[in-house]
Amino acid sequence: MKAVFMGLGYIGLPTAAVASSKGIQVVGVDVNPEVVETINRGKTHIVEPDLDKVVKDVVKLGTFRASLKPEIADAFFIVVPTPFKQNHRADISYVESATRMVIPYLQKGNLFVIESTSPVMTTEKMAELIYKERPELKGEIYIAYCPERVLPGNVLYELENNDRVIGGINPESSDKAAAFYSLFVKGQLHKTNARTAEMCKLIENSSRDVQIAFANELSMICDKAGINVWTLIELANRHPRVNILQPGSGVGGHCIAVDPWFIVSDFPEQAQIIKRARETNDYKADWCANKTLETCRTFTIQTDKKPVVACMGLAFKPDIDDLRESPAKYIVSRIVSETDADVLIAEPNIKSHKTFNLSNYREAYQKADIIAWLVRHKEFINMPVDETKIELDFCGARRMLNC
Repeated sequence: MKAVFMGLGYIGLPTAAVASSKGIQVVGVDVNPEVVETINRGKTHIVEPDLDKVVKDVVKLGTFRASLKPEIADAFFIVVPTPFKQNHRADISYVESATRMVIPYLQKGNLFVIESTSPVMTTEKMAELIYKERPELKGEIYIAYCPERVLPGNVLYELENNDRVIGGINPESSDKAAAFYSLFVKGQLHKTNARTAEMCKLIENSSRDVQIAFANELSMICDKAGINVWTLIELANRHPRVNILQPGSGVGGHCIAVDPWFIVSDFPEQAQIIKRARETNDYKADWCANKTLETCRTFTIQTDKKPVVACMGLAFKPDIDDLRESPAKYIVSRIVSETDADVLIAEPNIKSHKTFNLSNYREAYQKADIIAWLVRHKEFINMPVDETKIELDFCGARRMLNC
C-alpha cells in the first residue's frame, strides 16, 4: 500500500507519520521546500508531543519521505488548510489546487480522500473536477470525505484511538476508505455519505463554539457584576446536569474559529445561534483588549507614568505553538498599537516571532506593572503571585484571584 498526503501541516504530517509507522509507504507533499527538506532529515517543523520521534523513526525506516510533488500511488489524501475569505465564506482554493496536482497521477482503483474541513458538497465538487479532467476515471476510482477530529497536543494518540466518520460519494467509496483507515485507526469507523460527513465536522466545532460562547458571555457578565466567574462556574457545575465550559480570551485555531462560518455563509437564515456564538467569541478578544487598554489608562492617571504591560501567551490554546486565528495574538497587536505602554510579550512554546519581540515569561512578570493572562499555559499556572501587580485573568491562569 502506497499513499500520498497532500499537505504536511499540523494534521497532514502527524497523519502521514502515523500511517507510515504501520507499514504504509507514504509520500508527503508540501509546497514549502524548507518543510520538505526538514522532514527528509528526520526533523519536524511543528511542535507536537512525540511527533519528532515518530518522524525520525519512519524516515530512517524508509516508509516516509517528503516531496514537492505527488507521484503514482494507491491512495491520495488532501490535508490542506481551508481558511475563510473576508466575507466569511470558505476558501477551498487550497483543496482545489491540491486536487489538481494529483489528477495526473490518479489511476483506476485509486482512493481519493479529502480530510480538510470543507463546506457541504465540496467532495462532490472535487469529484466533478476530477471527472472533467479525467472522464475515463468516472466510476473507476473511490472518492470520500473523512475529517480529522484531533486535539492539538494529543494528536498522535487521538489519530489512532478516536472514532472516524467516513463519507463516500457512494457506498463503495465509503468501504474503500474505511478499509484504508482500518490499517492504523483503532477507533470505530462510521460510514455515511459525503455530505453528512462534511456537515458532521462543521457541527462538531460549531457545537463547541456555542458552548464556549456561553462561558465567554458569562465571564463578561460576571466582570460587570463583580463576581469571580471561575468560582461561579465551579459551583454551577456541581449540578448533575450542568457542564459549563471555561471562558478564555476568545476562540482561535484552524477549526472552531473558522468552521461555524462555513455553515453561516451557506445557511444564513437558519444558522442564527451559530452566528451569534461566533460573534460573541470574536467580541471577547476585543473585550479583553479594551479592558487591558482601560487598565493602562487608569494606571497612567493614578501614577503619572506609563505602565509596563506583560502579555502572557500568544498561542490559540494552552501548551502548543500554534498561533492560527489566535485571539491572544490579536489582543497583543491591539495593545501594542493602541497604547504607549512598554509591552512585554511572553510565549514559552515558541523561540521567536517575526512580528513581536518575545521575553522570558518570568522576567516579563517581574518587570510588569500590569499582567494580562491570555493563554493558560502550564508554565503560568503555578507562578508566585505578587500582590503589588495588577493582574487581568482572561484565561483562568490565576483562578485564585478575583480579577
